[in-house]
Amino acid sequence: MLVYRITTEKWAGNLRGSGYAARWNSNGVFVCYTGSSRALACLEMVVHLTSDRLKSSFKMSVVEIPDDVEITEIKIEDLPDGWTDHDGYEQCQEIGDKWIQDFETCVLKVPSAIIKHEYNYLINPQHSDFKKLKIVEIEDFEFDLRIKEN
Repeated sequence: MLVYRITTEKWAGNLRGSGYAARWNSNGVFVCYTGSSRALACLEMVVHLTSDRLKSSFKMSVVEIPDDVEITEIKIEDLPDGWTDHDGYEQCQEIGDKWIQDFETCVLKVPSAIIKHEYNYLINPQHSDFKKLKIVEIEDFEFDLRIKEN
């Protein structure tokens, strides 16, 4: 399976994650966020960037997750009401942090908070299966600035 990640050039070859708090991890917990498609990876980035920031130079990393790498899935019906809201971050972070700490799988499939029926894949860089994942391509990526026109 291929998954996709958009970053600045500095981080394009790195699947470690930043360690900054996000929906599925607390501050200091390293997780790499990827999308199930280029389009989803794009939208997941756009919601966090200003229109000026979209003008920066970005790269799309294409990551291969081999079939023998087990994936844990969080189903939408198992999530609390309001999980997509910013106020729901704490509950989602508890789920993600627990997954990281349990070391059961290298990859966690989570529903997108932006598009229903779409999924993101989180990667635990400390899991033993992490070495099986590989970046198969790094492409230039430019956001179409019409995405955030006034």
